Amino acid sequence: MSRRGLLLFLALGIAWGIPYALIKIAVAEVSPAMLILTRTAIGAAVLLPVAATRRELPRVLVLWRPLVVYTIVEIVVPWYFLNTAEQHLPSSTTGLLIATVPLAGVLVGVLLGRRAHLSPRNWLGIALGMAGVAAIVGLDVAGTDLPSAARLAVVAFGYALGPAIIARWMPTAPGIGLAAVSLAIAAVVYAPIVGLTGGWPTSWPSGGVIASMVTLGVVCSAAAFTLMVWLVAEIGPMRATAVTYVNPAVAVVVVAVLLGERITAWTVVGFGLVIGGSFLVTHRRVASAAAAQPPLEPSAEEAVAV
Repeated sequence: MSRRGLLLFLALGIAWGIPYALIKIAVAEVSPAMLILTRTAIGAAVLLPVAATRRELPRVLVLWRPLVVYTIVEIVVPWYFLNTAEQHLPSSTTGLLIATVPLAGVLVGVLLGRRAHLSPRNWLGIALGMAGVAAIVGLDVAGTDLPSAARLAVVAFGYALGPAIIARWMPTAPGIGLAAVSLAIAAVVYAPIVGLTGGWPTSWPSGGVIASMVTLGVVCSAAAFTLMVWLVAEIGPMRATAVTYVNPAVAVVVVAVLLGERITAWTVVGFGLVIGGSFLVTHRRVASAAAAQPPLEPSAEEAVAV
């Protein structure tokens, strides 16, 4: 990996590892819907001018049908479930459970009609991943709310399905334009939801909450999507999938430092099992696809892991 690729990889791992602590801070004072509206509006405001300058918007808007579906399954539904789960779960637990996205990718591949050629190593990875979830959710009972953990299963499925939709129905869509328009659509969707549910703040949030929301919009949304596009262009989609294994480690460290959350032995065990299982599930499938496809044309399964 080149120096540029390494820097992009580390930056993306951090950008997608810190949201869990920031969401935890924000939902203490603002509603989950208001947080999504703020985050998506900021992200769209940053990316739309860039996408317009690069003349990417017409190429994205012509694909409006799959774009709307992608926005719903990748942002509109998962982010609400994620924010509401963060009201009850430790952020470290949230970050670890989201690491099951590669496992959800197996199910997504089957549902989209792709034959799952799973080796014994892949099946071992699925078993380890399930054991990791059980260790985090079932054994660390002091810090786990089971209904909230179930919401995170929906989040993981949405995060796996969204990229698969891109790979199948929008493979030529420019990344920055796609991110800009999808964030804008989500903001438009949530503006009336916030109004109808009484989610507008009655007073200004604290400085820490405002800083968290701005960081979520600028760094964790606008900048992160841009970093992902650059990283895939630099090292290819297959190698970029490894960032999936960095995010939860960053999340655990950040929440321990910023929020002082308790990291139990079962959390550590579950972390190891989930990350190891996800690696085993994706490793052979990605390697096989790399031999059969051009470097910059990821299949649905590869895009899921990204």
